Amino acid sequence: MNRISSHATSPLRAGLLAALLLTGGLALAAEPPIRSANILTLQDASAEPGYAEQSNAQRTQVQPGNNAPVWRQVGQGVSGTVNMPYAEYGTLIQPTVQYPGTRVASAGEAWRQLRNQVLLPYGAALLLIVALALGLFYFAKGPLGKEHPPGQGPTIERFTPFERAAHWSNAAAFLTLALSGLVMAFGKFFLLPVLGSTLFGWLAYALKNLHNFVGPLYAVSLLVMIATFVKDNIANRADFQWLLRAGGMLGQGQLPSHRFNAGEKGIFWWAVTIPGLLLVASGLVLDKLVPGLDYFRADMQLAHLVHATLALLSCALIAGHIYMGTVGTRGAYRAMRTGYVEPGWAREHHELWYQDIQTGKIPARRSQSAPAKPRVPISVNPVSRSNP
Repeated sequence: MNRISSHATSPLRAGLLAALLLTGGLALAAEPPIRSANILTLQDASAEPGYAEQSNAQRTQVQPGNNAPVWRQVGQGVSGTVNMPYAEYGTLIQPTVQYPGTRVASAGEAWRQLRNQVLLPYGAALLLIVALALGLFYFAKGPLGKEHPPGQGPTIERFTPFERAAHWSNAAAFLTLALSGLVMAFGKFFLLPVLGSTLFGWLAYALKNLHNFVGPLYAVSLLVMIATFVKDNIANRADFQWLLRAGGMLGQGQLPSHRFNAGEKGIFWWAVTIPGLLLVASGLVLDKLVPGLDYFRADMQLAHLVHATLALLSCALIAGHIYMGTVGTRGAYRAMRTGYVEPGWAREHHELWYQDIQTGKIPARRSQSAPAKPRVPISVNPVSRSNP
């Protein structure tokens, strides 16, 4: 019975199969032929007729997942519509520029090249050269000046308590900014391999916030520093003579100078005042703290380049100042720490300033808190200029 039913239904099955094959064949015939997808012969989708006029959604039908045309437009600087303060935020890639030492590229890429290929390597080389030069100078010449033990006469007040407070507060702020900035700039080359990414990431994050918070303190202390010392850092005729002979550092004696010599005045103007004010201004721009200023990307990139360049130059110059104020000159650090110097030290290093004190043109005690002591006696014989 089962065998008879099977034979009876086989023609029906054959008919249904033939109908399905015929229907499928007609459907396949209606579809366009499938083209080869051989990667060696595959043509770009842009060869399709009307491809340039297609929207991104239409192009997806031709090549699913292909968004190359969109990025081509982005690379050409096409701007999109954004609900943000500046229309340029709709432009992902900036126009092409060429900074000194870089090739022609988009402004963002040119800024990156200038920072990574010029500022960082040459800045590091500058700091290493300065450190090496100071080390060689110390071992070749040793500390400048003679020892001046107490008891030569009443001490002279070189720096008042207010002046020392202004100096040390500005110095502390500058050193904090310098160390944090150098770690953020060069730390990934030296500290990252040692500390690892996690610990170095936390360190860099902490130093970045410290840098931002100490910046305003540095700005205030800088203004106080300039107002306090500017009157004694105006150039005069003695400074030009000092410069012509490099202060006598290459000879056997130091040249006469007033309260600050030409080298110290140069540090005041070219390592503290001028770059300091520009560092503060560019830092305020980078932190977006200047009211009413449009913070375009090109302006931020320029502010960063100015900030980084001046910071590296200031670090190199201040390194020389720190050297001369500590181990480079005998008695210099004690003068800033205590505020007082011996008469012999004043004669040796700042003879013209000492003579003004001798004649009463400048008081030996300027602060009201200084103990009342008689002026340095004129009977102390001044040293000769050729052999201090």
